[in-house]
Amino acid sequence: MGPTFDNRLRPVIEFIPATVLLGLAGVLLHDPVPFFPLLPGLARIAAAGLGALGLLRLWQGCVIIRYRRQLRRLPRYVLNGQRIPLSRHKLFLGRGFAWDQRHSQRLVEARSPQARRWLEPGVFYRAARAFELRFEHSLLLGWVTRLTRLDSGWNPLRPLPPLGGDPALHGVGLEDERPIWMDLADRVGHTLVLGTTRVGKTRLGELLVSQDIRRGETVIVFDPKGDIDLLRRMFAEARRAGRLDEFHIFHLGFPELSERYNPVGEFGRITEVATRIASQLPSQGNSAAFREFAWRFTNIVARALVGLGRKPDYAAIARYVTNIEPLLVDYYHLWLESELPGEWRAGVQTIEANIDDKKLPFALRGRDPHGVALVKFAKERNLYDPVADGLRSAFEYDKTYFDKLTASLLPLLEKLTSGKSGELLAPDYADTRDPRPILDWMRVIRQQGIVYVGLDALSDAEVAGAVGNSMFADLTSIAGQLYKHGDTLGLPEVAGHRQGRIAIHADEFNELIGDEFIPLLNKAGGAGVQVTAYTQTASDIEAGIGDRAKAGQVSGNLNTLIMLRVKNEETAALLTDQLPKVRVYTKVAESRTTDNNDPDTPVDFVAQNADRLTEVETEMLTPADLVQLPKGQAFGLLDGGRLYKLRLPLAGDDPLLPRDMDEIGAWVERCRGEQP
Repeated sequence: MGPTFDNRLRPVIEFIPATVLLGLAGVLLHDPVPFFPLLPGLARIAAAGLGALGLLRLWQGCVIIRYRRQLRRLPRYVLNGQRIPLSRHKLFLGRGFAWDQRHSQRLVEARSPQARRWLEPGVFYRAARAFELRFEHSLLLGWVTRLTRLDSGWNPLRPLPPLGGDPALHGVGLEDERPIWMDLADRVGHTLVLGTTRVGKTRLGELLVSQDIRRGETVIVFDPKGDIDLLRRMFAEARRAGRLDEFHIFHLGFPELSERYNPVGEFGRITEVATRIASQLPSQGNSAAFREFAWRFTNIVARALVGLGRKPDYAAIARYVTNIEPLLVDYYHLWLESELPGEWRAGVQTIEANIDDKKLPFALRGRDPHGVALVKFAKERNLYDPVADGLRSAFEYDKTYFDKLTASLLPLLEKLTSGKSGELLAPDYADTRDPRPILDWMRVIRQQGIVYVGLDALSDAEVAGAVGNSMFADLTSIAGQLYKHGDTLGLPEVAGHRQGRIAIHADEFNELIGDEFIPLLNKAGGAGVQVTAYTQTASDIEAGIGDRAKAGQVSGNLNTLIMLRVKNEETAALLTDQLPKVRVYTKVAESRTTDNNDPDTPVDFVAQNADRLTEVETEMLTPADLVQLPKGQAFGLLDGGRLYKLRLPLAGDDPLLPRDMDEIGAWVERCRGEQP
């Protein structure tokens, strides 16, 4: 019916002429004399022609049968770890094809009621299934069952694992399937991967991370759940690439194996410390005012710690927010010594000796007399320092009122500093007895390291979110430094040194994002940062960041979209709304009868049968198609918005994959034992 209608879901009439033509060819070869009595040699030529035409028809019929089969059941696609393709210029995404009007047309035909009977399982498949059910408990025929069962490698009719969904979504283009590659230059535009639970997001992540590790890039993987399988895969790929020396593990669920990390120890501006902590507090309604107070007090403490030459950390901030006096005393000593060296001590001692607690303002009663004397001395001498003045204002607050203002901050800090996780997040830089190294993002980037971040969100989501958000803020700050100075930051440059790409993979990234995530997407591409974000729905982004407009900013800066099976129309619309409409053709069977009222003719009625083609404009894909995707399959908008249908490989055996966490733990202990 021409190029407008595929028409392969119909009776396979090609087998009829194939049978006739091959039969005639056989007859001519067997006994050519009755047909060519004078020139029997022509019989062989005629038989060859008929045989060739018969084989052509037979092949055409087999193509139709194969097309029907692939609409029901796709061939297996298994890729062992060592066989994952690698390119220095492109990123391998699996096998697939570019989706266009032809595939929309075929999908419409495959879903028509007339086509259903041609898509039922074949007789051989039904026979194999019946044999399996009949003899599955037979001891005598057990070996036969193992060879012929549907999931056996010996059975050519075995189906895929239970993937669900509609295999026709990929079957309509299986004949066009080829390896799909994405240009690495497009990755700095960042990638969003959407898919509901257990449909292949982690497998896609493993595929991309494996290539990034082998390519020698800086690889940072955020895993809020702490998936051990993902950690094992990264370990195996680092071992395969010879990069185990560059492999770092931070895992809140395994603190004994984890490196330590100070989420607020590195920053470009001192205000980032307070922002990273206060951003974890609620900001709706009346909570917004308390969040601002918490930000101010945290900033006061952080500035004083930096002024004293100490690194801020969660433990120090928690200590001094609740008890500001020791920090005030230490800072005032340093400040007054620089302003009035040797002259201030006697004056402070005189004021301290004459302090009458009953005559002090109510807010200062019960405070440390030495601290009160330091504040009075600075006031009497009209001395000013912005950090000292901030400490003084916090010191002069009524303690009961101060505790109310910081009521939402203190529980968060207590969670972040409690137990073994607290030891990870507040490392003692001077403690030489702790063999666990301290994670430094800039050092990782300079060494082009590999970092796995497991946040154990199932145990404590609030701590996981706070640490993940702080890490993103830390990386955003470092990206700004890289953008301005490169990864040398003023150090002598090595000849031939070139800053590498930084591949950040963020699973369940809605649990990690904050306001700092937006500039990371907006501007960090110039620093070589390429983010791949994985989440379940479009609403997760808005829920994570708490603002629809900001969620739109995040989505708008994730230029490449890969969508696996999703469960709501709003998420599916992120992809389908970007696609053009196409024109497809449908076939309608018509049957008409016309009565004949002329009594003089023997014709009582006239019957007419016809097939009518109609052309309609429709969506290239609908949200319902994305809901019906099998596991491990996806649609992707690549190459500037071109639609591709993707199929991810099943994971094969990998001899380098560690058996369990004990093997990884043994490697960690061995590495720490080798440290000087």
